[in-house]
Amino acid sequence: MTESLVGLLLMMVLAFLRLPIALSMGVVGIVGYAYMRDWNWAAAFATAQTKIYETGRNYTLSVIPLFILMGNFVTRAGMSRELFRTAYAFIGHLRGGLAMATIVGCAGFGAICGSSIATAATFAKVAYPSMKQFGYSDRLATGAIAAGGTLGILIPPSTIMVIYGIMTGTSIGHLFAAGILPGILATVLLCLAVQYITWRDPQAGPRGERMSWKERFATLQGVGWFAAVGVAVIGATYLKWLPSDDAAVLGAIAVFVLSLVYKGVTSVIALFALVMGGIYGGVFTAVEGAGVGAFGAMIFALARRTLTWEALYAALVESARTTSMLFLILIGALMFAEFVNITSMPEDLKRFIATLGVSPVVVVGAIMVIYVLLGTAMEELSMILLTVPVFFPLVVHLGVDPIWFGILIVVVVEIGLISPPVGMNLFVLNTLLPQVPTRTIFRGVLPFMAADCIRLAILVALPIISTYLPSLMR
Repeated sequence: MTESLVGLLLMMVLAFLRLPIALSMGVVGIVGYAYMRDWNWAAAFATAQTKIYETGRNYTLSVIPLFILMGNFVTRAGMSRELFRTAYAFIGHLRGGLAMATIVGCAGFGAICGSSIATAATFAKVAYPSMKQFGYSDRLATGAIAAGGTLGILIPPSTIMVIYGIMTGTSIGHLFAAGILPGILATVLLCLAVQYITWRDPQAGPRGERMSWKERFATLQGVGWFAAVGVAVIGATYLKWLPSDDAAVLGAIAVFVLSLVYKGVTSVIALFALVMGGIYGGVFTAVEGAGVGAFGAMIFALARRTLTWEALYAALVESARTTSMLFLILIGALMFAEFVNITSMPEDLKRFIATLGVSPVVVVGAIMVIYVLLGTAMEELSMILLTVPVFFPLVVHLGVDPIWFGILIVVVVEIGLISPPVGMNLFVLNTLLPQVPTRTIFRGVLPFMAADCIRLAILVALPIISTYLPSLMR
């Protein structure tokens, strides 16, 4: 166990010396592996070479660039504005309605984007000007955007879930299904946090303009046709008129054709239903679903005439850059995990917990507290990649459901994304909204952090929220 702790300390020192985190983990992993093998450098470098090769040719990992590409197409298609406009039409007239519309819009955008930072950055441009126009306080406006942005990594698709699934051998499709109900719970609790803030200070979130029901339903133009396609596909499969694969293909074609006619928010809902419904129903895998989603998002961008050659090139370059960064970090983490696995740390932790005689839920709760503390001072993806190799064998030994544990980790990462002083969403807002003081942004997220902590406690106490939908999957 001593070797692992020394290795972790050295990795942290290298990271604080501004060596990229991928190289920090990789260097410590290679040196530590060689040390554990009596300074056998040949074995250490051979293991590193194997990890690089296996990561590069891993078919399952292709889901990452596809979902990233899907998010980039969605961003360029301007779907965020449509989501925000629809949410505002229904709840904007309530006290704090614009802030709640932002959170609901972030949830919808996260369902087709999968990136917390991209979601927060997009809604900083879309929602903040509207909230300022209606006299919202900067604390509530920035807090709602930062907290709503975190929903991008919980509501599937989620890059964090993909990486966790690959590192632990957990089904990505089951993880995606497990994130839906906690995502809905998160949206509700964040909206309740808005209500609490406006109850304490009604001037922080004045009511917006009330729209007629005709205007509200106008934002859902085409929803009947999309619903009819869904009913037809499900009915044809249930009655065995068509094989499920053929019905899914016909449904996808119909959705893409309808998106050329109806360019509102219903096409966004249809894309999410198509991707997640196909994965949830066992029609296609997570990788195939990512391919369908990326293609569908490209069709939507073409339908809105926002995908020029320059925009296509920018989307591809951005996707390649983000994918390369994630793969380098993943390779370094896998090498570090290989070093940890050959030390005595996993077994020592198991024996230590066994001597305490506490229940698995208590152990999971303690791990979550450690994650929350780490999230206030450490970048989230690196934190996950460093700690999963240490904690995952322990929770599996205790009989903890790996899907439930994965959802808890994602929730903790969400808390870290808005935790001062290094929450990434806070830095995004500080960059895009330089007129808002950093102190104001930090104070604005505190009520939403409290709501997230309540959600974490609920999910720890009620695992069924995370495991119910995966248990129904084919």
